[in-house]
Amino acid sequence: MKQLSLSLFLICSFLFANATNDTIWIDEIKIKSSKVPAVYSQSSRIVNVLTKAEIRQAPVHSVADLLEYAMNVDVRQRGYHGVQSDISIRGGSFDQTLILINGIPFNNPQTGHHNADIPVDVSSIERIEVLEGPASRIFGPNAFSGAINIITTRPDEDRIKVGASFGEHKINSQSVSATLTDGNFTNNLSVSRNASDGYIENTDYEIRNAHYQAALKFKNSILDFQAAYQDKGFGANSFYTPAYPNQYEATRTYFISARYQGGKKVKYKFSSYYKKHNDRFELFRDNPASWYTTHNYHQTHVYGIEGNLNFISSLGRTALGASFRNEKIYSNRLGLDLDKPKKIGGEDNLFYTKSDSRDNLSFFVEHAYYSDVFNISTGAMLNYNSAFDWEVFPGVDISFNLTEDFKLFASVNKSYRIPTFTDLYYVGPTNIGNPDIQPEEAVTIEGGIKYFAKNFILETAYFNRNGENIIDWVKLNTADKWESKNITELDTRGVEFSFIANKKMFKDANLPINSFRLSYAFIDVKKSSGDFISKYALDYLKHKLGLNVSHNIVKNVSLNWQMIYQDRAGTYADFALGQEVAYDPFFIIDTRLNWQIKNWNVYLEATNLLDESYFDIGNVVMPGRWIRAGFTYNINL
Repeated sequence: MKQLSLSLFLICSFLFANATNDTIWIDEIKIKSSKVPAVYSQSSRIVNVLTKAEIRQAPVHSVADLLEYAMNVDVRQRGYHGVQSDISIRGGSFDQTLILINGIPFNNPQTGHHNADIPVDVSSIERIEVLEGPASRIFGPNAFSGAINIITTRPDEDRIKVGASFGEHKINSQSVSATLTDGNFTNNLSVSRNASDGYIENTDYEIRNAHYQAALKFKNSILDFQAAYQDKGFGANSFYTPAYPNQYEATRTYFISARYQGGKKVKYKFSSYYKKHNDRFELFRDNPASWYTTHNYHQTHVYGIEGNLNFISSLGRTALGASFRNEKIYSNRLGLDLDKPKKIGGEDNLFYTKSDSRDNLSFFVEHAYYSDVFNISTGAMLNYNSAFDWEVFPGVDISFNLTEDFKLFASVNKSYRIPTFTDLYYVGPTNIGNPDIQPEEAVTIEGGIKYFAKNFILETAYFNRNGENIIDWVKLNTADKWESKNITELDTRGVEFSFIANKKMFKDANLPINSFRLSYAFIDVKKSSGDFISKYALDYLKHKLGLNVSHNIVKNVSLNWQMIYQDRAGTYADFALGQEVAYDPFFIIDTRLNWQIKNWNVYLEATNLLDESYFDIGNVVMPGRWIRAGFTYNINL
């Protein structure tokens, strides 16, 4: 009762917001989650933008922490602070969400568990665009239920930024970034380290990130380059099964990309990228069982190229292009038997014994027409995968402008998702893969309204996603092993609502609020797959309510509140009880006190302020209240 009273008091007293005085209002942002460039207010889809101002004020230290606050995004964390997270959109699975860094695909073909191994520090992010709903016709096969584009900052002046923090459970972090410019040549390098001894036994972690980006501007074009590295190791207490709580995992990520774009009447963009990911999973961190012979080792290589053109005519703006992507895995668990084993780097007398590889070729066309009365964007992607043959993903988005500020919108899109190598091949103590599993597909119908006022934006939408051959890990009885199967049909319906306001709305009322964001999402899923117990596809957020507020206290001091209520459908096998139990709903409050003076920002923050006990994923205990303090300092050169 005390917690409920405190919650109501905090909500009524502070509402929600995000601060800084130099905020760019959202409807001015040119969104990049489209082949045809458009500003936010022109989009006929729901695109949730987390702005630079919001990111700087939030009590977060990883991309996964930040996405917890996004509308209809489900972040199921194992541990915290970006240790490991499954990120999904609109009730989809974590394998159905495409992650991009500066528009470059980042997904891991081994498993979506590694998609959040993002080698970028939060302080280096300019904004995040969350495209709600299917995006296969825009980004390719695996943007099944949505896409998340992480856009890093590009400072235009020479500077050095340093930061550090410390707190409970021996949590500590250090970061430094530097920007050097020379005329049309800009360089930015950021490195960071985050570590903790863990909130319970075997939840310690250490994460090191490095990200470099450069831009070279020519008269009518620009060359972008980025390279990133992440080294992560963490105690994985019950992460994959509570039967073995002494698990440990270490991953390394290498990522590099280049993009050249320009043109006048006909604009062009060519990009290439390469990603390497190493994963070592230890079922026993120490004192292994007598039957346990070796750890799981996986190494994936992904490279791709893409080219597209876009031009304006009397009929509107047209984009067309093609892309190629190769995915390859070496493993001692996943894939087909190698003719000749391949040595595992850094290990003595250990070898990869399995491998698999596949190619993906796509051709796309997109056309958009904008007028005072209506906007329409339509297109299709023709896709060939060497393992699963040809497929087409068409779609159309349309909106009608009833007034200058008020619009109706609707869309119909087909989406498609190729199985991961884990879906196909993994066999372990509690899991059995399926080499005959087929890609999943869906058709999504969506409609809603948007209202753009001078100081606030209101959006609401209804969607229905009818999925076929949906991939899930299922079993008939609690004692059985999980098996990957194609569920016959999954009908997902949902409603979303968001209201965003800036500080100008509250200025006339003499309220010290900088901005305001309220969101709510409801999802209902109907299945046609027998009596299977679902591990992922039927465990979804039925209700998610988010309220985010930042307000001034005194001059140069502001307080940011992030409040989330989640009610999850589905069940999990409680290891202590030995039976399936339902997830309990929970309410979380995170807060951050900021003191900004000249080039200094000093902060004190608390996550899970009410010390709520909850689970994101069954049997993986999440941390209680966690307090930390820190600072950042800018040095202008």
